[in-house]
Amino acid sequence: MENLVLYRVEERIATITLNRPEKRNALNPQLILELTEKFIYASEDDAVKVIVLKANGGSFSAGADLEYLQQLQQNTFEENVIDSNNLKKLFTTIYYLPKIVIAQVEGHAIAGGCGLATICDIIFATPESSFGYTEVKIGFVPAIVSCFLKQKVNETIAKELLLTGKTFTAQEALEYKLINYVTNSAEINRSVKEFALRLCSESSGNSLMITKQLINQTTNPLLEKSLEFAVQINARVRESEDFKKGIASFLNKEKINW
Repeated sequence: MENLVLYRVEERIATITLNRPEKRNALNPQLILELTEKFIYASEDDAVKVIVLKANGGSFSAGADLEYLQQLQQNTFEENVIDSNNLKKLFTTIYYLPKIVIAQVEGHAIAGGCGLATICDIIFATPESSFGYTEVKIGFVPAIVSCFLKQKVNETIAKELLLTGKTFTAQEALEYKLINYVTNSAEINRSVKEFALRLCSESSGNSLMITKQLINQTTNPLLEKSLEFAVQINARVRESEDFKKGIASFLNKEKINW
């Protein structure tokens, strides 16, 4: 069985690659677990100073896997709390990681995939990339990522993106200050590598770690409390009739009439 997540190190840069191109790198419990493990491994790898997160295939990540969505409908509340905590662990692992994480977004970054990109410290995207926190469209709630998004963009933009569930372009994401750079697809590999190499050669690793901690902990001091609440919200919403209706319609490719 092919690994869902690939890991390699070159010139002090660890590249963590989502490797489910046939599923548009959709998230499922195994992929979330493997990603978390790879980030923890990279944080402890003495050969690594900076981490790049990218994906194989035409999409960065299309969000939740269809089989995963079907399983959620069968879960008990306790199982949904555990599942939500696993996503929280992945996001907080990246957020609190003592090394800088750069997202290289090519193609769609939707729902959980958009959340995954959002958590990273620096985000590059191509002009063709698209983003969206689309959960409300299928009766779900972008609970966990909302705790982080509010620190990246202002409340007005956060409400617009989370409440409408609209998809938006890389240029719009740049204007919202959600991402840092829009780079042509032919140049993004080089641009990301050059940026990472500059961090490696021009900045103290200890200073990078402490500065990241300082920014995260002073801008979001109530994060843990917010995340605990978000996990409970996540689990409760999965028991709602709207969620069941939304997932059923989505899986059957039927138009949802709210």
